[in-house]
Amino acid sequence: VQLQASGGGLVQAGGSLRLSCAASGGTFSNYAMGWFRQAPGKEREFVSAVSRISGRTYYADSVRGRFTISRDNGANMVYLQMNSLKVEDTAVYYCAATRYSGSRSDPSTYDSWGQGTLVTVSS
Repeated sequence: VQLQASGGGLVQAGGSLRLSCAASGGTFSNYAMGWFRQAPGKEREFVSAVSRISGRTYYADSVRGRFTISRDNGANMVYLQMNSLKVEDTAVYYCAATRYSGSRSDPSTYDSWGQGTLVTVSS
């Protein structure tokens, strides 16, 4: 499956952004979906994930209560609504897909990655 992330930009602390990820070339409902982020000089880290059918969601502690992941299997889309953004949320955000079971927070679980979209939160 090919993934295309969008929706990044510059926002002030406390603001909101909605990231989108469009999937193509596969049966979207067969894939669990995740969002990861990578800040300059840091390793890629897990943000959120959503399961294939049930829609069960997973969040990193750092974003729980502020971010919401959702998916639309009919539109082959996954979204990340980000509220109450903080300067430390600044990063390139990547969407990822996996057909396999495994830890949803482990990047190695995922076999398809989008190109990333930059989110910059200013103070």
